[in-house]
Amino acid sequence: MPAAKSQHEQDYQTTVDFLRVTESAALACSRWVGKGDRNGADDAACTAMRRELGRIDMKGTIVIGEGERDEAPMLYIGEKLGTGDGAAIQIAVDPLEGTNLCANGLPNAISVLAAAPEKDGFLMHAPDCYMEKLVVGPECVGVVDITVPVRLNLRMMAKALGKDVDELIIGLLDRPRHEDLIREIRETGSRVHLVSDGDLSVAIAALDPDGNVDALMGIGGAPEGVITAAAVTCFGGEMQARLKFPKEEMRERAEKMVGGDLDRVFETKDLANGNVMFAATGITTGDLLAGVKYRRGYAITESIIMRAKEGVIRRIETIHRRPEQYEA
Repeated sequence: MPAAKSQHEQDYQTTVDFLRVTESAALACSRWVGKGDRNGADDAACTAMRRELGRIDMKGTIVIGEGERDEAPMLYIGEKLGTGDGAAIQIAVDPLEGTNLCANGLPNAISVLAAAPEKDGFLMHAPDCYMEKLVVGPECVGVVDITVPVRLNLRMMAKALGKDVDELIIGLLDRPRHEDLIREIRETGSRVHLVSDGDLSVAIAALDPDGNVDALMGIGGAPEGVITAAAVTCFGGEMQARLKFPKEEMRERAEKMVGGDLDRVFETKDLANGNVMFAATGITTGDLLAGVKYRRGYAITESIIMRAKEGVIRRIETIHRRPEQYEA
């Protein structure tokens, strides 16, 4: 009889299993890149991701997914996935982060998953609202404050990074709501890196010392913010956030899901903490990862996997000799 696996071995195996999940979703929807069909791409990614999650030995529960059960046929909030054996795990997914990016063949489309075992981890059940975010890497932990003027944060970041303020590059979504923020950043001399969709890739790139941005700022989706916080936890960076409610019904729903003062500043540990795991695979080449590349008879993917408990970030290039098996 083979020896029982240690907890470390079990956790590592689960992380690798999650890597296969994001690889499968990325490969499945990569056939839709540039075809202008965002729904077809999203459905392919969701189908492949759900199929692979169902094969993992776990008692998985979706806490952030495609929406409520009456809004999404699969990967809905509360859906149970896995074989039913193994640990109880909270799972946050975005099978296709950047549906428009994929449909139009633009950079930064990724497939991403975050998870936390219920016994020693936590992911916030984020309401479907907006979230103001400030994400920085390990060098800037403890030196930024989302409540102070932008110019002060940029000055403190530059000092911590050993840069001049005009050498900083700040990533944010290209949205009308960010006009004032963009102006404030540029007035300090810092540069702006705008993305049309998908702030998650830019946030994670800001955590990477070799990334091309120094921080993420601005308002994006709250569910994506929790997935970002999982990556921040693994990288040892810092995230600060505030919930934003364009509609009153959003606030009412959030009150049922999130405890305490809804207007407070949420720190990283409020969004994700403990033995958090993270996996992402590139679909189109962007700030974080290379996209899926096809060669004669095989495909190549680039992914990143990490686990907070282990403190190791791995970049993985995988050759798939039968990529057609992932097609929905």
